[in-house]
Amino acid sequence: MSFKTVLAVALSALAAQLAYAQPWPTKPVKIVVPFPAGGTTDVVARLLAQRLQDAWGQSVVVDNKPGAGGNIGATEVVKAKNDGYTLLMASGSVVTVNPHIYAKMPFDAAKDLLPITNVASGPMVIVVSPQTPASNVQQLIALAKSKPGTLTFGSAGIGSQVHMAGENFLFSAGVEMNHVPYKGESLALADVAGNSVNMLPGNLAAMLPFIRSGKVKALGVTSAERSPAAPDIPTVAESGLPGFVNLGWFGLLAPAGTPKEVIDRVHADTVKFLSSDEAKQRLLTVGMVGVGNTPAQFTDAIKREHDNWARVVKERKIQAQ
Repeated sequence: MSFKTVLAVALSALAAQLAYAQPWPTKPVKIVVPFPAGGTTDVVARLLAQRLQDAWGQSVVVDNKPGAGGNIGATEVVKAKNDGYTLLMASGSVVTVNPHIYAKMPFDAAKDLLPITNVASGPMVIVVSPQTPASNVQQLIALAKSKPGTLTFGSAGIGSQVHMAGENFLFSAGVEMNHVPYKGESLALADVAGNSVNMLPGNLAAMLPFIRSGKVKALGVTSAERSPAAPDIPTVAESGLPGFVNLGWFGLLAPAGTPKEVIDRVHADTVKFLSSDEAKQRLLTVGMVGVGNTPAQFTDAIKREHDNWARVVKERKIQAQ
C-alpha cells in the first residue's frame, strides 16, 4: 500500500472520528406533539422548545401530529431514527391510558419509547358553557342527576387526559354524561364556549384565557388545593365533590435506543430551564409547575399510573372506537 493510500485512509478515519465526536445536536431537532396546536401539550412543548433552541444553538421545531388519542404522533416518533433528533412531548394518557383502551396499539410504549423527564404537571379545571345552569360543582352534579344522560362533556379524544379526568369525575360523582371526543383539547373548548357542549374537564393552562375572557364558566380545579395561577377558582372538592383530585402531566420521551449521552443532554438542559425563575413564572401563569425528574423516576411514575388507569378503564368500560 502506497504512502498516499495509507495517508488517505488515516485522514478518512480521522474525519469520521471528528464527525462522531461533534457534540449533539448538529442539526435541527423536532419535538412531535400528538395533539393540535393550542392545547396544553402544545403550550408546554413550545415553551420548552424556545429555550432548548437557545441552549443548543440549533432550531427546535414543534410538529403537531394529532389523531387517535395521540397514537399517530407517538407512532411517528417510535418509527423515527433513534439519534435524538426526533422527540415526543406526550401527555400522560398517551403512554398510560391508550394501552388499555385500544384493542391494537401501533407500538408498545414500555418497549418502544424511552422516558426522559416529566416536564410539567398541573390540575384540570371543570368548565361549563355560558348557558349551562350551574355555577358550582354541586349544581352541575344536581343538574346531571336531574337529566340523566342528556348533558354532554367534551374531551381531547378517547383516552386523553381530558377524557379520563371526565370519566373520573363522573365515576366519583355518580352521574352520567354523553362523551363528545375531539381531536384536541382546543377544539373541544371552542364548542363549550359556543354552547354546543355542556362541560369540559380541561387542563388549566389551556382553559385560563377562555375563563378570564368569560367565554366559559370555571367551576373547580382538580388539585387538592387552589392553584396559585387562579386562586379565585375553588377546588372541585370544596365546590361539591369532596376528596376529588386529578392531575395532568406532560413529558419528553425518545425512541428506544437513543444514545444515553443524548438523553442525558436533553434531560440536563430541560431541568436547567425548569429550575430558572423564568420557567417557574411562565408555568405558573398557565397553572402548572415544572417537574424535571430523572429518566428512572419518570419511568417508575409512568408504570404506576399505567397500572392505576387499568382499573378505571375496566370499571368505566372505556374502549377506543
